[in-house]
Formats: sequence, C-alpha cells, structure tokens
Amino acid sequence: MTSSIHIIGAGVAGLCVAAELVDRGMTVDIFDKNGLPGPHGCSWWAGGMLAPWCEYENAEEPVLRLGQQALSWWSGKTTLTRNGTLVVASRRDLPELRRFAQQTAGYVQIDEAKLLGLEPDLTGFTAGLFFEKEAHLDPRTALSDLVQLLLQAGARFHTGAAPDDFSVRVDCRGFSAKNQLQDLRGVKGEMLIVRAPEVQIGRPVRLLHPRIPVYVVPRGDGVYMIGATMIESEDKSGATVRSVLELLSSAYALNPGFGEAELLEIGVDLRPAFPDNLPRIRRRGRYIYANGLYRHGYLLAPALASGVADLILNNEQSELVDEDCP
Repeated sequence: MTSSIHIIGAGVAGLCVAAELVDRGMTVDIFDKNGLPGPHGCSWWAGGMLAPWCEYENAEEPVLRLGQQALSWWSGKTTLTRNGTLVVASRRDLPELRRFAQQTAGYVQIDEAKLLGLEPDLTGFTAGLFFEKEAHLDPRTALSDLVQLLLQAGARFHTGAAPDDFSVRVDCRGFSAKNQLQDLRGVKGEMLIVRAPEVQIGRPVRLLHPRIPVYVVPRGDGVYMIGATMIESEDKSGATVRSVLELLSSAYALNPGFGEAELLEIGVDLRPAFPDNLPRIRRRGRYIYANGLYRHGYLLAPALASGVADLILNNEQSELVDEDCP
C-alpha cells in the first residue's frame, strides 16, 4: 500500500475525498476504526439538504458559492431530489420571513395560493419563499452509494490502524481530530426521524421562528427527518427533553398530522467547526487535515474534496487551504 493515499475517517468528508481522488485516477485506502458509515458518525444524522441559498442566511459567502458545486457533484454519485426548498413562517413571525429574504438569494416570494399549490398539507401559512434550485438527498443512501462506487473502483476499506507506509495521509475524522487541530470545536446537533403517513410533504420545509427554527426533510414512505438544534456544547451524551419537545412542537405547527407520528430515532452528534464555521485544509508534511464542515457536511464536502485533490496532485492552493495555522 505504499503508493496509496490513506484516508482516515469514513464519514462524508473522508468518502468524498476518496471519491474525488479515485475519479482523478488515484489509489486510496480508507481507514475507520468503526468500519463502514453508521450511527457512530455525524454524517449519519445529517439532513442532507443541498441548500446553499438558504444557508447563506447565517453563513459566509463561500458557503453560497462553493455549496452550489455540490448539486452537480452529488448528482453523479447518488439520487438527488430536486424539488427545491420552501421557507415559511406563522403570521406572527412574518418579520422573520422578511429578515430571511433580506439575508438570502435565489428565491421567489409566493402567496398562500402558490404555497398550497406546492405543498397542500401546509395550511395556515399566508406567505413563503421558494428556493427552486435547491435539492436534497438521503444521507444514508448517499454514504452507501459512495462506498459502493469506491469498492467498484478498487478502493479498500480497513477497520484497523493505518500503517506507516503511505505517500499521503488525509485525516478526515471530524471532531475526533481535536487533538491535532486545537482550534476545532464541537457543535451539538439533535434530530429526530419520524414516520407520519398522514403527512404528505415533498420537499424540505423550513419553519422560521425567533427561537426554535426547524426544518423537516422527507425521506420517502412517510418518513421525515426533523432537525436540527445547534448547541455550543461538546457533550454528546444524549438529546434533551426540551430539544425533542421543541422539534416536535415545531413540526406539529407545520402540520398537526405530526402529532400522530411514530418516533423512530433520536440522533445526537457533534459537528466539527472552526471559529468562522468554514472548512479548512491544512498540510503538515505528508499529513493533510480536512475538517470543519460544521452544519454544511453534504453541501461543502465536494468542495473540500476538490481542494484536497488539487493540493495532493497539483500542489494547488485553493481558498480552503490554511497552511499557516499550526
């Protein structure tokens, strides 16, 4: 394996880096102590929204620009649902909708009639914003599809420790790399997966609220992901009762049918983030650290992967490369 590039971590960052390198003709070995992707990593619990225009509401400009690359990158790797994103607010929270519109781009304003034309099950909302170009994917299906593509291309997966004979090692362990990346922090996220057969929603819907905004993402067959909290905490011991109640209450406000939903899963994990909430690529000799995807894992992982590949193959310094930081 001396000619192979070693990828440490089989979450969305590691798999995207591996896929990008394989697409460019490289041989890769992926090492993860937990084996293939599963509930042990935050990639498993993601919403899977490819929503660069919506995310621009509270993110830096690179999220909007680089995030748009994800739409074409993922379309060649897994199944995308291109139904756009709908953003709504209750009558009393319409100032939040106006604020959101001022801080984002790529939408059309819609009235109650057009809103019901898009989502008939969302009653009681008089206005919304429709981000037609956005898409979403099922994160677990996407991870599985990447694994299969990599195996077909000759990539090898390992559960043991990576050996010392490597040309380049790319560390994509997320928050687990905190011991090597001192300015990395964890941001706790909590989410729910429910089955609500009485609810028919065909696209991600974001409900705005000054305190507890929520998004609901359809996964098919009446299953929905409801998320996600953002708590500045590195304690991932479990979801709080308050968070679960707030998420369920917000979903109920979207459609009372969620009150009869079956609660399938409660997920908790730590998103890795740097101080500015943007990802970074850092090279130290033969080691490259690719980390800090924050809440934009599936949205920015393709740009992160491209930057890593450019650095390895062409010594090209993308805007995500940060080699001055120890």
